[in-house]
Amino acid sequence: MPFTLTPTYDENPRLRELVTRLRDYLDGELADYEAKLGLTHESRYTRDVLEPVWRRSRELGFYGIHLPPEHGGQGLSFTELGALKEEVGASGRVLQLSVLGDMGGPLRAGSILRYATREQLDRYLLPVIRAERACCFSLTETGAGSDVRAMTTTATPDGEGWRITGHKVFSSAGPFADFSVLIARVAGSDAYAAFLVDLDSPGCTVRDAETPMSGQHIESDIILDDCYVGPGQLLGEVGDGLRIGLGRVTANRLLHCPTVLGLTRRALALTLDFARTREVFGGPLAALQSIQHKVADMATGYYAARSMTYDGLAALDAGGRPRAEAFMSKLFVAETAFRIADEAVQIHGKAGLVRGSEVEWLFRSLRMFRVLTGSSEIQKNAIAHQLFLGERN
Repeated sequence: MPFTLTPTYDENPRLRELVTRLRDYLDGELADYEAKLGLTHESRYTRDVLEPVWRRSRELGFYGIHLPPEHGGQGLSFTELGALKEEVGASGRVLQLSVLGDMGGPLRAGSILRYATREQLDRYLLPVIRAERACCFSLTETGAGSDVRAMTTTATPDGEGWRITGHKVFSSAGPFADFSVLIARVAGSDAYAAFLVDLDSPGCTVRDAETPMSGQHIESDIILDDCYVGPGQLLGEVGDGLRIGLGRVTANRLLHCPTVLGLTRRALALTLDFARTREVFGGPLAALQSIQHKVADMATGYYAARSMTYDGLAALDAGGRPRAEAFMSKLFVAETAFRIADEAVQIHGKAGLVRGSEVEWLFRSLRMFRVLTGSSEIQKNAIAHQLFLGERN
C-alpha cells in the first residue's frame, strides 16, 4: 500500500467501506455531539453522556464489530480490527474509546466469552455487547503492575461463594461500569481466579483514581472489603484467573498498537497543517529545510512502526503466534510514537506548549504508552527472553 496518512484499503472492499463510514461518523455526527456538549479530553462526563454513543455506534454496526456474527459482529480479522482502531485513534474525538467498545464495551468483554456460563452470558456479557451494560477489568494494584503475581487482593471461600478483600487501581471504565472482571489470589494457595463483581455490591466501593498525565477521568480504584460474590460469579475455573485477566496476550499487545498509531498519525497530520500555515521569516514554516527533515523523520518512523504492527497482525490472521514480534511492536511503537509527539511539540513551538492544545495532549497521552500495558523495559526483557530461549520457551 502506498504511504498516506489516509489509507484507502482498495485491496479490501469490505474494509474500505467500513473505514469510509467510520470516518463519516467520527468527523460528522460524533464531532457534532461532542461540540454540543463542549467536551474536551479532560472533561468529567457521566454515563448518560456515553450511552448515546454506545447505542448509536451499535446501530451503525461498529460497537462490537469484531465479534462473530452470532454476537452481532462481522467477525473481523485482526488486521481489519487494527485498521478501524487506528482510524478511531486518528480522529481526534474525545469519546473515541466508546465507538468500537474499548471503554467498558465489547472489546473488553469479547475475549472472555468462552469462559462464561450461559447464566453469565445472559446476565453480564451479552448486555455489554448490546450496549445496555458496561464492564471494567480490575487486575492492577499499586504494588502489582508488571509483576501481577504480587497482587494482594484475596478471595476466601465462604460456603459456596467467596469473600473478596483488596484494592485495585487503574480500572479503565470503572467510573461508568456496572460490574468488574476482577482477578484475585485464592486464599491459602498460589492459584488465581476471576470473578464477575457487581460494583454496587455491599463491601465494594468505586472511588476516583489518581488522574493520569493525560488528564482523562476514565479510571477508578475498586476497593473490596469482605465483599461477597456467589458461586455463579466465578468466571471459568479456579486457576484460570491470570489467563483470563491477561486475555489473548499476544493479540491484545498487538491490538494496542493501532490505537497509538492513530494518535501518532493525528500528531503528524496536525504538524503538517501547522507547518504549512505558520508564517516565519516571510514564508511558511514548511519551507525551512530543518522542518522538512524533522517531518521526514516523523513520517518514516510512523511508517516503520505501522509496518511492524500490521505484519504482526497479518501473522495472527494466518494462524501464527508472533510473540517476539508483538513485544517488538509494542516497544517500537511506544518509543517511536513518543519521539514523533516530541517533535510535534517542538515544531509547534509556543503553540505546542499551551495546556489544552491538542498536540500538547497527544504528547502527554503518547508518553504514557511507554509504561502502560507493559513498560518498554518489560518488552525488552521479553524480547531478550525469546531470543535466548527460542523454541525452548
